[in-house]
Amino acid sequence: MTAVPMTAGLLDAGLAAEVLQLARAGGADFSELFVEDTLNTQLRLHQGDLKDAGGGNLFGAGLRLLYGTRVVYAYTNDVTPTGLRELAQTVARAQGGSGTVGSGGAGGLDFRTVEARPLAVAREHPLAAAKRDKLAVMRRAHGGAAGVGDVKTVDVTYSDRVQRVLIANSEGLWAEDERVQVRLYVNAIAQDGTLRESGYHAPGASRGLEFFEEVSPEGVGAEAARIANAMLRAGYAPAGKFPVVIGNAFGGVIFHEACGHILETTAVEKNASVFADKLGQKIADTCVSAVDDGTIPGSWGMVTVDDEGMPAQRTVLIDQGILTSFMVDRLGSQKTGYARTGSGRRQNYTYAPASRMRSTFIENGDRTPDDLIRSVDHGIYARTMGGGSVSPGTGDYNFAVNEAYMIRNGELAEPLRGASLVGNGASDLLNIVGVAGDLALGQGMCGSVSGSIPTDVGQPHLLISSITVGGRA
Repeated sequence: MTAVPMTAGLLDAGLAAEVLQLARAGGADFSELFVEDTLNTQLRLHQGDLKDAGGGNLFGAGLRLLYGTRVVYAYTNDVTPTGLRELAQTVARAQGGSGTVGSGGAGGLDFRTVEARPLAVAREHPLAAAKRDKLAVMRRAHGGAAGVGDVKTVDVTYSDRVQRVLIANSEGLWAEDERVQVRLYVNAIAQDGTLRESGYHAPGASRGLEFFEEVSPEGVGAEAARIANAMLRAGYAPAGKFPVVIGNAFGGVIFHEACGHILETTAVEKNASVFADKLGQKIADTCVSAVDDGTIPGSWGMVTVDDEGMPAQRTVLIDQGILTSFMVDRLGSQKTGYARTGSGRRQNYTYAPASRMRSTFIENGDRTPDDLIRSVDHGIYARTMGGGSVSPGTGDYNFAVNEAYMIRNGELAEPLRGASLVGNGASDLLNIVGVAGDLALGQGMCGSVSGSIPTDVGQPHLLISSITVGGRA
């Protein structure tokens, strides 16, 4: 760590020190200041015409105090010296303190900058790109879907976000970061008479517009159109228990929702997780290893530093079926005794941080997707997953399948619509009997106690020996 100059980035270091000390005047053990300046853009094309164009600027600061494991949090959009001092006095008084600086006075903090080299740097920064360049990307995506097969309607959404943050705390930590993200979302609707089906694809990255040199906008549109056309004349899925092969990339949403959230100390610290007392124990087949990783350069869930100022880490959650770690933030560490993993995240300055996922995925195995399908005599191939619901704590879930096929005698057969997967994350981990080697990540927004944040989900193709499929009996 290196010393920070007295004026740096979003806030003067002398003012930050004063605010942190003033906030602790009520006897807090720890104070933390989070300052944010975020610019975002969102554009929408409908049938090739620009229908919506919006954006905004979010600028403010949040101040957190810890009294042991008790938390006081407040925020303001008045990031003037007067506004920040008033914020500090307010939080200091929350636990009965005077809100005035006691012995020792303000200052006295020897800030040291967190050494964290950016994992990815935007080459075509969204703030430097003209709107016409963003619209050109969108129109290419529209062209990849419009008129393909029975596609009649195409919606394209482009979004970008540039978030600059400063985290400073009473331990002398000083961390600054710029997070740049872009995303492209295509929804294609295929129609034949009264039959209508939709398909969507929505890749994103912590990159600039150069992302669309690697991920073809036409290809994004084509994938949305492919799913819509494939499902248009599909029959209804049967109901019952079947072996199921789940596709890679966004197929990992089940692990994320049904298992990932109950591996966060947000749940573990309250004993609201079925895994709370399972550290070091077998919770999955030996073919299953799982990771939460903030260090993948350019990934949607990348964090150079987390929202508590800790550098990114790669955290092995499950190693060959054995639970090896949880995802741990500062407060979670204090409550559980587990070491922090750089998992403290928040939507923006209006939220206190909590333990959250970054890029969470099941690692590669030694099978192939074709091998998994050939091993199933009568079952379901859930190629692309949709949204669903999960019961917090238990891991019971119900997820829609956007694209599904019957498997008969080890071969893909007719397409199916209306399928859903119903199960329990902890139980289904034990029922994963085969994992392929084609790991891919999918992008989404994850909601929890500290708001909505960008996360990757992912996995290779995998085979669950038996799972309940919702459909038509």
